[in-house]
Amino acid sequence: MRRKVTIAILIIFTFIIQTTIFQRLSIASVAPNLLLILTVSFGFMQGKKSGMWIGFFCGLCIDLLYSQTIGINALVYMFIGYLNGFLYKVFYDEDIKVPVLLIGVSDLGYCLVTYALYFLMRVRLGFTSYLQHVIIPEVVYTVVISIIFYRLLYKLNQKFVENEMEGQELPWLKR
Repeated sequence: MRRKVTIAILIIFTFIIQTTIFQRLSIASVAPNLLLILTVSFGFMQGKKSGMWIGFFCGLCIDLLYSQTIGINALVYMFIGYLNGFLYKVFYDEDIKVPVLLIGVSDLGYCLVTYALYFLMRVRLGFTSYLQHVIIPEVVYTVVISIIFYRLLYKLNQKFVENEMEGQELPWLKR
Protein backbone atom coordinates (compact mmCIF):
# COMPACT_ATOMS: atom_id res chain seq x y z
CA MET A 1 0.00 0.00 0.00
CA ARG A 2 2.88 2.33 0.81
CA ARG A 3 4.30 1.77 -2.67
CA LYS A 4 1.02 2.76 -4.36
CA VAL A 5 0.68 5.93 -2.31
CA THR A 6 4.30 6.86 -2.99
CA ILE A 7 3.87 6.30 -6.73
CA ALA A 8 0.66 8.35 -6.76
CA ILE A 9 2.46 11.22 -5.02
CA LEU A 10 5.37 10.81 -7.43
CA ILE A 11 3.05 11.04 -10.44
CA ILE A 12 1.44 14.21 -9.11
CA PHE A 13 4.80 15.73 -8.16
CA THR A 14 6.30 14.88 -11.56
CA PHE A 15 3.28 16.35 -13.33
CA ILE A 16 3.59 19.57 -11.34
CA ILE A 17 7.33 19.80 -12.02
CA GLN A 18 6.80 19.13 -15.74
CA THR A 19 4.04 21.71 -16.11
CA THR A 20 5.63 24.46 -14.04
CA ILE A 21 9.40 24.41 -13.64
CA PHE A 22 10.31 22.66 -16.88
CA GLN A 23 7.91 24.84 -18.88
CA ARG A 24 10.01 27.79 -17.70
CA LEU A 25 13.21 25.90 -18.56
CA SER A 26 12.02 25.05 -22.06
CA ILE A 27 14.55 25.30 -24.85
CA ALA A 28 13.19 26.50 -28.21
CA SER A 29 9.65 26.12 -26.82
CA VAL A 30 10.25 22.44 -26.06
CA ALA A 31 10.20 20.91 -22.58
CA PRO A 32 11.23 17.38 -21.57
CA ASN A 33 8.55 14.79 -21.02
CA LEU A 34 9.09 13.81 -17.38
CA LEU A 35 5.91 11.77 -17.17
CA LEU A 36 7.14 9.65 -20.05
CA ILE A 37 10.44 9.13 -18.25
CA LEU A 38 8.48 8.02 -15.17
CA THR A 39 6.31 5.64 -17.20
CA VAL A 40 9.18 4.06 -19.12
CA SER A 41 11.38 3.76 -16.04
CA PHE A 42 8.83 2.00 -13.87
CA GLY A 43 7.68 -0.19 -16.76
CA PHE A 44 11.28 -1.23 -17.29
CA MET A 45 12.11 -1.69 -13.59
CA GLN A 46 8.85 -3.26 -12.37
CA GLY A 47 7.20 -4.90 -15.36
CA LYS A 48 4.20 -4.64 -17.66
CA LYS A 49 1.47 -4.23 -15.07
CA SER A 50 3.19 -1.44 -13.18
CA GLY A 51 4.23 0.33 -16.38
CA MET A 52 0.71 0.10 -17.71
CA TRP A 53 -0.96 1.58 -14.61
CA ILE A 54 1.61 4.31 -14.08
CA GLY A 55 1.38 5.18 -17.77
CA PHE A 56 -2.41 5.32 -17.58
CA PHE A 57 -2.41 7.76 -14.66
CA CYS A 58 0.39 9.89 -16.14
CA GLY A 59 -1.52 10.17 -19.41
CA LEU A 60 -4.74 10.87 -17.55
CA CYS A 61 -3.11 13.82 -15.78
CA ILE A 62 -2.19 15.29 -19.16
CA ASP A 63 -5.65 14.58 -20.56
CA LEU A 64 -7.44 16.21 -17.66
CA LEU A 65 -5.55 19.48 -17.91
CA TYR A 66 -4.49 19.85 -21.53
CA SER A 67 -6.55 17.67 -23.84
CA GLN A 68 -9.97 18.24 -25.30
CA THR A 69 -10.64 14.51 -25.34
CA ILE A 70 -10.01 12.52 -22.21
CA GLY A 71 -8.31 9.19 -22.66
CA ILE A 72 -6.06 9.56 -25.70
CA ASN A 73 -2.87 10.36 -23.77
CA ALA A 74 -3.85 7.88 -21.06
CA LEU A 75 -4.14 5.16 -23.67
CA VAL A 76 -0.86 6.09 -25.39
CA TYR A 77 1.08 6.30 -22.11
CA MET A 78 -0.48 3.04 -20.92
CA PHE A 79 0.61 1.33 -24.13
CA ILE A 80 4.15 2.75 -23.80
CA GLY A 81 4.39 1.57 -20.17
CA TYR A 82 3.11 -1.87 -21.13
CA LEU A 83 5.55 -2.26 -24.02
CA ASN A 84 8.50 -1.20 -21.87
CA GLY A 85 7.38 -3.70 -19.25
CA PHE A 86 8.24 -6.50 -21.66
CA LEU A 87 11.89 -5.58 -21.19
CA TYR A 88 11.68 -6.12 -17.43
CA LYS A 89 13.63 -9.35 -17.89
CA VAL A 90 16.70 -7.50 -19.22
CA PHE A 91 16.75 -4.97 -16.37
CA TYR A 92 20.26 -4.59 -15.01
CA ASP A 93 20.96 -2.66 -11.86
CA GLU A 94 23.57 -0.08 -12.76
CA ASP A 95 23.30 -0.02 -16.56
CA ILE A 96 21.86 3.31 -17.72
CA LYS A 97 22.29 2.87 -21.47
CA VAL A 98 19.25 0.63 -22.00
CA PRO A 99 16.77 2.78 -20.03
CA VAL A 100 17.97 5.99 -21.70
CA LEU A 101 17.65 4.34 -25.11
CA LEU A 102 14.15 3.11 -24.22
CA ILE A 103 13.16 6.59 -23.07
CA GLY A 104 14.43 8.11 -26.32
CA VAL A 105 12.64 5.55 -28.50
CA SER A 106 9.45 5.85 -26.42
CA ASP A 107 9.49 9.65 -26.65
CA LEU A 108 10.02 9.46 -30.40
CA GLY A 109 7.08 7.06 -30.65
CA TYR A 110 4.94 9.28 -28.44
CA CYS A 111 5.72 12.35 -30.57
CA LEU A 112 4.91 10.47 -33.79
CA VAL A 113 1.60 9.21 -32.39
CA THR A 114 0.80 12.72 -31.15
CA TYR A 115 1.51 14.10 -34.60
CA ALA A 116 -0.70 11.46 -36.20
CA LEU A 117 -3.59 11.97 -33.79
CA TYR A 118 -3.59 15.73 -33.41
CA PHE A 119 -2.14 17.12 -36.65
CA LEU A 120 -2.39 14.53 -39.40
CA MET A 121 -6.07 13.92 -38.66
CA ARG A 122 -6.66 17.66 -39.25
CA VAL A 123 -4.77 17.49 -42.54
CA ARG A 124 -1.86 19.54 -41.29
CA LEU A 125 0.94 17.96 -43.25
CA GLY A 126 4.00 19.96 -42.15
CA PHE A 127 5.75 16.85 -40.84
CA THR A 128 9.31 17.92 -41.62
CA SER A 129 8.80 21.20 -39.80
CA TYR A 130 7.21 19.40 -36.85
CA LEU A 131 10.04 16.84 -36.84
CA GLN A 132 12.71 19.52 -36.96
CA HIS A 133 11.22 21.98 -34.50
CA VAL A 134 9.37 19.77 -32.01
CA ILE A 135 10.13 16.04 -32.17
CA ILE A 136 13.93 16.03 -32.36
CA PRO A 137 14.47 18.78 -29.75
CA GLU A 138 11.99 17.13 -27.35
CA VAL A 139 13.60 13.70 -27.73
CA VAL A 140 17.09 15.12 -27.16
CA TYR A 141 15.99 17.22 -24.16
CA THR A 142 14.09 14.29 -22.64
CA VAL A 143 17.05 11.93 -23.09
CA VAL A 144 19.45 14.41 -21.44
CA ILE A 145 17.12 14.97 -18.47
CA SER A 146 16.45 11.23 -18.21
CA ILE A 147 20.08 10.56 -17.32
CA ILE A 148 19.57 12.44 -14.04
CA PHE A 149 15.90 11.62 -13.47
CA TYR A 150 16.33 7.88 -14.08
CA ARG A 151 19.00 7.64 -11.37
CA LEU A 152 16.55 9.11 -8.85
CA LEU A 153 13.79 6.74 -9.93
CA TYR A 154 16.20 3.81 -9.77
CA LYS A 155 17.13 4.66 -6.17
CA LEU A 156 13.45 4.96 -5.27
CA ASN A 157 12.78 1.55 -6.83
CA GLN A 158 15.66 0.09 -4.79
CA LYS A 159 13.99 1.42 -1.62
CA PHE A 160 10.72 -0.24 -2.68
CA VAL A 161 12.48 -3.56 -3.18
CA GLU A 162 14.36 -3.28 0.14
CA ASN A 163 11.15 -2.46 2.04
CA GLU A 164 9.35 -5.40 0.46
CA MET A 165 12.20 -7.74 1.36
CA GLU A 166 12.21 -6.54 4.97
CA GLY A 167 8.46 -7.12 5.21
CA GLN A 168 8.77 -10.75 4.16
CA GLU A 169 9.82 -13.20 6.80
CA LEU A 170 11.81 -16.21 5.77
CA PRO A 171 9.86 -19.45 6.25
CA TRP A 172 12.41 -21.00 8.60
CA LEU A 173 12.33 -17.94 10.88
CA LYS A 174 8.57 -18.08 11.51
CA ARG A 175 7.58 -19.16 14.97
